[in-house]
Amino acid sequence: MYQIIAYIKFLVKSTNQHGVHSPFVFDFVTKCLYNKEKLRPYSYLLTYRNSLLDNNESIEITDFGSGSRVFKSNTRKISQIAKNSGTPHKRAKLLYRLTQYFKPKNALELGTSLGIATYAMALGNFFNPITTIEGCPNIFKFTKQNLDVFDLKNATILNGEFKTILPQLKEETFDFIFFDGHHDKKATIQYFETLLPKANNKTVFVFDDIYWSKGMTEAWEYIKAYKAVTVTVDCFHLGFVFFRKEQVKEHFKIRL
Repeated sequence: MYQIIAYIKFLVKSTNQHGVHSPFVFDFVTKCLYNKEKLRPYSYLLTYRNSLLDNNESIEITDFGSGSRVFKSNTRKISQIAKNSGTPHKRAKLLYRLTQYFKPKNALELGTSLGIATYAMALGNFFNPITTIEGCPNIFKFTKQNLDVFDLKNATILNGEFKTILPQLKEETFDFIFFDGHHDKKATIQYFETLLPKANNKTVFVFDDIYWSKGMTEAWEYIKAYKAVTVTVDCFHLGFVFFRKEQVKEHFKIRL
């Protein structure tokens, strides 16, 4: 019910490219978010997703996040995980466009899961590395092997809890960070603040499911108000955060 009410409010307040007066955000919206071109790599993303939907293998899940609203058991089929909690194909295409558009020298993902988003982002920026972190040992093992089958050479998967792995990262900065795990207010704020020192002027933080719960929306509002944040773009399912010092602080709500 919370998401339904939140979405209605979002629709009332949101706009499209015609309500954007920032050249930087206008280009982002029109050339990336609203790019309707049928790109050939989209078929590769669909092949990867379908391989998971056809996989009836069962694995035991260790959940370090906020739990599942669908599954009652920790023993789950790969196909069911892909269907119910895997990155939707439409969002995978957007993630592909995002890394193609921003071309980050290095990227980070919190929450690998079955690697649908990982595959999309790595494919969109094939010659630059992406590091992804997965907490569940069995998911980590499965996804690592699966990405190897699809010959994805620029992705490095690390296994462990975020709070343990993040302080160990050797990279001084990341140009792109996708927050897609542990949908909880306190945890989201904690990871945001932990990774702030690794942001540079061109870095973009992408937050998944910012209206997943009231707490996640509160975390999003906290992040928007943070002094280092200059521009945010709220697309309901995803929230984009920029740190460009040359930009006036502005917040946009964009319908996709």
